[in-house]
Amino acid sequence: MNYYFSTTLKNVTFETAKEKVTAALKKEGFGILTNINVQETLKKKINVDFRPYEILGACNPHFAYKALSAEDKIGIMLPCNVIIEENENGTIVISAVDPIASMGAVENNSLEEIAKEVQQKLKQVINSL
Repeated sequence: MNYYFSTTLKNVTFETAKEKVTAALKKEGFGILTNINVQETLKKKINVDFRPYEILGACNPHFAYKALSAEDKIGIMLPCNVIIEENENGTIVISAVDPIASMGAVENNSLEEIAKEVQQKLKQVINSL
């Protein structure tokens, strides 16, 4: 089972791709809680040059509340990560975690429906790009 789904964007800058992803997430009810600039962090911490790569921690508060109500430790698996990465050929790859794969490790049947709903929303985000 794949643990993510993704799409590749061509002829778009990294920043434009990030704006598109953020807007698509917002349309599906997600906000960005965290933004980790991996390229910047690796340069600062270990002086390594790395391609543009950011991890967005996306959260839909309604689904987060449902998941936390069903399983109090599920916060370990939150928020839903979405990555934006630039390849050497200039294409931008957008990938989102598959919540069914990540929450499958938790043995709580009440999370199944929540994970399916979140999966559909994140797939909508990826497919809309």
